[in-house]
Amino acid sequence: MSLSTPLTALLGIEHPVISAPMAGVAGGALAGAVSQAGGLGLIGGGYIDDAWIEREWSAAGNARVGIGFITWRLDGAPAALDAALAHRPAAVMLSFGDPAPYIPRIHAAGVLAICQVQTVGTARQAADAGADLIVAQGADAGGHGASRGTFALVPAAVDAVTPVPVIAAGGVGDGRGLAAALAMGAAGVLVGSRFYASVEAQARDGAKARAAAASGDHTVQSGVFDRARGFDWPAPFRLRTLRNRFTDRWHGREAGMDGSLDAIRADYGRAVDAGDLDEAAVVVGEAADLIRDVPPAGDLVRRMVAEAEAALRSGTQFIV
Repeated sequence: MSLSTPLTALLGIEHPVISAPMAGVAGGALAGAVSQAGGLGLIGGGYIDDAWIEREWSAAGNARVGIGFITWRLDGAPAALDAALAHRPAAVMLSFGDPAPYIPRIHAAGVLAICQVQTVGTARQAADAGADLIVAQGADAGGHGASRGTFALVPAAVDAVTPVPVIAAGGVGDGRGLAAALAMGAAGVLVGSRFYASVEAQARDGAKARAAAASGDHTVQSGVFDRARGFDWPAPFRLRTLRNRFTDRWHGREAGMDGSLDAIRADYGRAVDAGDLDEAAVVVGEAADLIRDVPPAGDLVRRMVAEAEAALRSGTQFIV
């Protein structure tokens, strides 16, 4: 089974499914498994640890994969893009910042540029800058995002940037989400939370188990973990995670962190090292309700496509 869309044609892949470049979670094994199953896997360039990126590229083996960067972090380490392009990735994804300075370099290397956006206005800007694919990310997503919901943002972005293909992100956890994205005019989906709870993801086993037991009702979008980690994320982006003791203590009381921020950061670092998930972040989004197991990533790709095909076929019953 396969679903043919402008995304599959442009990337030369079998299935219109891309795994999100989750920082510190989407390594080479996950990206490679998604690509080998017919989608496209993206290594998470995130906070630009060059040694980690090189190691994870090797871990992808012979699979054709891409890489994603946090654009405002790339602004401070632009050489990381050249190092990535030397690997001839299938695509480079840029998120959370102005992609315009980087797209010409990506294209000059013969590589496709994917830009993730959170508003219709930034979708237009990315298209004008030369993006080959645009990811419209709703606030349902795990990890960093803004405020617009996926269901309204995706078709609005499609209308705004056609003929540039749009990929839906945020709240897609199974094949029904893929089918819905295609019905809204998207050319495919970018999936993070569902792949977070996969065998190959680099999240801790306990974090994967929490994701599989959680509900989207248990998530919160907040800046408290970024403050604890020392990451100066620009507005309007905030991190969606599962709620835990740390968010219950500090969310909405961020100003109270200032007087003891050094101690909070030290305690948080110890919690991460110890795997204390009552304090450390589990970075999944509102698709948590759709996560109930931790299978191999390739199985998830095939399952999602089969479910989407079934949903699209069953939808014809409503046409009379």
